[in-house]
Amino acid sequence: MEWETVIGLETHAQLSTVSKIFSGAATQFGAAPNVQACAVDIALPGVLPVLNQAAVERAIRFGLAVGGLEVVNRRSVFARKNYFYPDLPKGYQISQYELPIVTGGSIAILTQDGEKTVRLTRAHLEEDAGKSLHEDFHGLSGIDLNRAGTPLLEIVTEPDMRSAEEAVAYAKALHALVRWIGICDGNMQEGSFRCDANVSVRPKGSQVLGTRREIKNLNSFRFLQQAIEYEVRWQIETLRDGGSIQQATVLFDPDTGETRMMRTKEDAHDYRYFPDPDLLPLVVSDAWIEEIRSALPELPNQRKQRYVNECGLSAYDAAVLTSNQDIGNYFEGVLKCSLKDGESIVQADFKLCANWVINEVAAKLNAENLPSWKFGVGGDTLGHILRRLREGTIGAKTAKELFSEFWDQARTAGYERQGGHPQLVDELIESRGLTQVSDTGAIEKILDAVLAANPKSVEEYKAGKEKAFNALVGQAMKATRGKGNPAQINDILKKKLAG
Repeated sequence: MEWETVIGLETHAQLSTVSKIFSGAATQFGAAPNVQACAVDIALPGVLPVLNQAAVERAIRFGLAVGGLEVVNRRSVFARKNYFYPDLPKGYQISQYELPIVTGGSIAILTQDGEKTVRLTRAHLEEDAGKSLHEDFHGLSGIDLNRAGTPLLEIVTEPDMRSAEEAVAYAKALHALVRWIGICDGNMQEGSFRCDANVSVRPKGSQVLGTRREIKNLNSFRFLQQAIEYEVRWQIETLRDGGSIQQATVLFDPDTGETRMMRTKEDAHDYRYFPDPDLLPLVVSDAWIEEIRSALPELPNQRKQRYVNECGLSAYDAAVLTSNQDIGNYFEGVLKCSLKDGESIVQADFKLCANWVINEVAAKLNAENLPSWKFGVGGDTLGHILRRLREGTIGAKTAKELFSEFWDQARTAGYERQGGHPQLVDELIESRGLTQVSDTGAIEKILDAVLAANPKSVEEYKAGKEKAFNALVGQAMKATRGKGNPAQINDILKKKLAG
């Protein structure tokens, strides 16, 4: 029997507010345990929650980004989600259930089969719980309530993904989006962005969902993929052996690469949701939503479509260049600085700039395991190198050598500065004599000498051997010490051989 995987993700994005969702306590990461937990966070008697407007604004921003005005609910309600856990001091979590701030929306991902749309069920505001500490207490556990009350946006998908690769593609697209619109820093190591994966399998062709198991708190894309792949294998093997799947919450152990059951999975009714009596319904006006909408940056999908429709880039190139805002803004900077005198942006060589950012810059970031903002060569510097390349001042080989030199300088300096400056590009070209030979007369003289010195290659070319032509071009480039204009050499050489 063939099996089909069905995956839905629940993602907790910590909102980028300076204070908590229902109190004025700080949200800064790394403080000593329990110094950022105020009376409201630890639920002392008589305290009341006060909603943080900045958290609501960020939730609305997200709704507009994934679905526009239609998915942002003008009225939403906070509820109490009741359960006991040592790091949940109130005995309940303030969340949203029946009436969330965002209902619907979608996120596009790029798969091996092309673009796919993942539907969103909802996005709702809630507070985070605290954290249990086990490492330093010799058989005991400590409780750090600094995170208690930290504002979260929980983003829930429909079960639209069919493989671990699709789940990772969605998580990366969502991660890029929340950073792009400035609602979450996306720092997975600090817990600012973490995923729960609901995984089930069913016979291929069946429309009935299988029993799901939820893998909790995955804080890296690699762990997300490994956990889903193991869980799918385990569920299929269990069913093939005649067993059954029990709905459960499981944890992923990165050391063993396996999931293990933590508890049987609760359903919504187990939490006894009811509206929080201390918080009025959240009502947002059309005027405020429009104000937020007008302040949004160009969204990744909008920019991607612009790159495809107006710039002529492939869907793949456009997707890479909009995979995060750092890369996208860097590419825009390279484009502007690559323009020749009097040239408008519509006349830019988009493909040349895209190739350099994707094949050279992104490759360097990946090879050196650098974050997406730590460019060794500034966008203005690379743009200026490409401008001189487009003008014919330097050749492709020289352009790559300059780029590598500036990047190496930045690496030596610990990437404290982005290597090189536009004016330094011109100074190096001038001082080192790197200017490309583009004088037609000079190239003709060089080619005459090459043809005279290589009669055999000339005969082979005229006999139909194309490789002989490349050999002659190579001799010409050698004669110019790599500075000859390749396009001119090719053109003039063809005319001479035809004559």
